[in-house]
Amino acid sequence: MTASESEHGGVRVARTGRTGRITLDRPRALNALTHSMVREIAAALDAWEHDPEVTQVLVDGAGGRGLCAGGDVRAIHRDAAGGGTGTVAFWRDEYRLNARVARYPKPYVAFMDGIVMGGGVGISAHGGVRVVTERSRVAMPETGIGFVPDVGGTHLLGRAPGELGLHLALTGDAVGAADAVLCGLADQFVPSARLPELARDLAGADVHEVLPEYAEPAGTGELASARAWIDACYCAPTAEEIVDRLLGHGDPAAKEAAETILGRSPTAVKVTLASVRRARALGTLERVLEQEFRVSCAALAGLPDLVEGIRAQVIDKDRRPRWNPASLTEVDATAVARFTEAPEVPGPPLGLAGA
Repeated sequence: MTASESEHGGVRVARTGRTGRITLDRPRALNALTHSMVREIAAALDAWEHDPEVTQVLVDGAGGRGLCAGGDVRAIHRDAAGGGTGTVAFWRDEYRLNARVARYPKPYVAFMDGIVMGGGVGISAHGGVRVVTERSRVAMPETGIGFVPDVGGTHLLGRAPGELGLHLALTGDAVGAADAVLCGLADQFVPSARLPELARDLAGADVHEVLPEYAEPAGTGELASARAWIDACYCAPTAEEIVDRLLGHGDPAAKEAAETILGRSPTAVKVTLASVRRARALGTLERVLEQEFRVSCAALAGLPDLVEGIRAQVIDKDRRPRWNPASLTEVDATAVARFTEAPEVPGPPLGLAGA
């Protein structure tokens, strides 16, 4: 380890030539983000912003399986089940970091290779140069654990063409490189085998100079041909009507999407629907992150599905969550409003809305 490198809890930070490199390094946990990792990333960005020897930043993941599988949901489960406040502090710093990535004054390059989900999307898809590979699987899978897309995910998905983002938000489905580019979650496709060489070249040249030598066409994914039924079904005003349209459409993929949504947390599905649609009207990422922070805090305090979803999917892995309420029809508008219109959050606000 050279003088220009440092290693702390789950993050390796180094400067190689003109590039500051942040490597998430919890490979056995698929590089899941902890609070300390968020702080380390933020500290590195702070240090490099005014360092004239650093002209760009590169973010990648160790272990070969993915950039980041999201936040450390085991820690969130422990905190939520015990009535703690650590998760709120984690989200506050994480969402501020997401906004910082989006507004970073130097090129911010993210290698979105392998699994990129939840919090992994937050530290990559807001960047200025987002590189996917043939191994990329990008998703906001929160409804499957009784939660709602955060880290600016409702902003990103709300800006996707047509209703593609709403489809991904409600189902939590993962997409490959071509569909990530189509949905505005990524910019360029580079074969995974060439990423080490690209990283080496970034030490001595600007990303916009060298990336064209590596970038290839992303091709066509599955969503392009599904756009017609997705737009027709997801424009329905309520979650129940969306599911009814999907079931009645006739395309097998539409029926599969309906069955997926019916297996997600009914409350999370309805709150996600409201959150994505409201994000479209809010406009800026900062305003959306403020909304997501309120929703997330409300979910932590009053949504038993979050604890149950993590239990079923991550802790016990029985894949049999017992949602409460158990069906979409049992979740009324008042219940949804408790999340989307939650006026108070614990501790200080994010302070981003006026940014």
